[in-house]
Amino acid sequence: MNIEIVTDLKTTLGEGPVWDVEQQRLYWIDSLDGRIFRGTQDGHEIRAWDVGSKIGSMALCRNGEQAVVALQSGLHLLDFKSGDLQLIVHPESDKPANRLNDGKVDRQGRFVVGSMDTMEDDASGRLYRLDPDLKLHVLDDNIVCSNGPCWSPDGRTFYFCDTWSGEIWAYDYDTETGAVSNRRTFAKVDTSSGGAADGATVDAEGCLWQALVYGGKLIRYAPDGRVDRVIDMPVKKVTSVAFGGPDMDVLFVTSMAKPPLPRFPGDGQLRGALFAIKGLGIRGIAEQRFAH
Repeated sequence: MNIEIVTDLKTTLGEGPVWDVEQQRLYWIDSLDGRIFRGTQDGHEIRAWDVGSKIGSMALCRNGEQAVVALQSGLHLLDFKSGDLQLIVHPESDKPANRLNDGKVDRQGRFVVGSMDTMEDDASGRLYRLDPDLKLHVLDDNIVCSNGPCWSPDGRTFYFCDTWSGEIWAYDYDTETGAVSNRRTFAKVDTSSGGAADGATVDAEGCLWQALVYGGKLIRYAPDGRVDRVIDMPVKKVTSVAFGGPDMDVLFVTSMAKPPLPRFPGDGQLRGALFAIKGLGIRGIAEQRFAH
């Protein structure tokens, strides 16, 4: 196993890596600087888009010309050619201290995204599902900081966490309707190192990989919730993970250069870099595009 630096852009809050199998390109974001990046698996041909506000996550649309983006000001469609944004809905316009955060597309092409309190204190966040017809539905609430949405290989189990709850949750996921039910604790998060649950993905073997932000570790959980593997990273503030590369066997890891609040710890020189872990012998599952 080798941990390599793909590119060291010093993203203030690097997040949300998404490998697009059609383009063979990696997308990732800088949440606080409001930018989307795209590059090759080895960090070349980097392009950036400025979305003008804080961004929590993004997903490509099936036409390849747009993306659905979760911004401070709500859900929008971004036109990659013009850079124009089209508002879909701003579900929390009455909550100025909140913003949309982590989101992913389910196997059927629906975008599931959560919100967060920017001070990471108040349980004012919600979990939403945006359908291809651009109608928005509330799936859960009473959340401080939404993170780590992902699905089991068959799409019937949905994983999600409220970063500061100390737990990863599993829900039954109705693949026909996109409804969730039967929320339960999938795993307890070891916070003894000061870390907390952040972005996550599921590999082809059904194991969940999660970034332990501020703890500098990646945790692989078996389908039964037990810890299967722990990888120590070169920086403490690892934020999210995604499999990609031509064979879907490279694990990309984002990190942050500067913590969003003063109470969070600093880090080493490589803070804010994008990493690639090779030689794991494990493949991921291709991410779907938003079906709009």
